[in-house]
Amino acid sequence: MRRIILSLSVSLDGYFEGPDGSLDWHLVDEELHQHFNDELRTMSAFLDGRVSHELMSAYWPTADANPEASPAEAEFAGIWRDMPKYVFSRTLTEADWNTTILREVDPDEINALKAQPGGDMVIGGATIADEFRRLGLIDAYRLYVMPVILGAGRPLFPPTGVRSDLRLVETRRFSNGVALLGYEAGHAGE
Repeated sequence: MRRIILSLSVSLDGYFEGPDGSLDWHLVDEELHQHFNDELRTMSAFLDGRVSHELMSAYWPTADANPEASPAEAEFAGIWRDMPKYVFSRTLTEADWNTTILREVDPDEINALKAQPGGDMVIGGATIADEFRRLGLIDAYRLYVMPVILGAGRPLFPPTGVRSDLRLVETRRFSNGVALLGYEAGHAGE
């Protein structure tokens, strides 16, 4: 069965967006971008909320045509374009680039997607990820902790009263100071 993996960057103090939605604090150098490419190339689908999908589709479909794009950025453009995408939105009426629009997170529909053959699926976007988490649909977490304390912004995990026990399965330090923390859903003491 395919798994759903949350893969997002987060500040040391737990924010996925800085004040006013800023992302300029993300430290994505060539090494980290190549790591993202290597991880995402094995996936079978991107699952995003509308805001994340619109942010991605505004740049990545043609990023490899930009002469200033790094080799890793150009490579990711192809990965993003070719990968099937599911965007959860009540307002979008159409979406390009191999994208299916779903109006709501239906656990039965998501579990049917997970039962299909293929690689794992990656979820991006904190709002949709939190809904998946509350419904128990996320199987693994790959958090890229950026060495920055923002002091304000939008928390990756807003208080919901829903507990999620996780088991640490991977750590990695990148040369730019970013730390990967990989967890699987389950019990912390397992």
